[in-house]
Amino acid sequence: MSDIEEFQSQREKLQALMMEKSDKTMKRFLNLDTQAYVDGALPAKEKELLGLIASLVLRCEDCINYHLVQCYKLGLKEDELVEAMSVGLIVGGSITIPHIRRALASWDELK
Repeated sequence: MSDIEEFQSQREKLQALMMEKSDKTMKRFLNLDTQAYVDGALPAKEKELLGLIASLVLRCEDCINYHLVQCYKLGLKEDELVEAMSVGLIVGGSITIPHIRRALASWDELK
């Protein structure tokens, strides 16, 4: 199983567990999170890319992988990904480099 497949499998199991045990506050937050990424004034693809770069700067591996998968599903092109991650590198600094490396490896797995 590839790293990205393992991530997706684990996330699915943990998300189900979280939904089973969540209270109203958690469920409302998750719904808000879902609604933030639907098409609106900005297309969903651009919102997912924004989420990806914010996650890169914050260095959240799970979030990076989640948004990578969503970007891939929405048809993001590799040159768009690389250009956006370049902005994330400028904003987040060199500490984002290991996350960019892993993100590019995950992207290759998705392709």
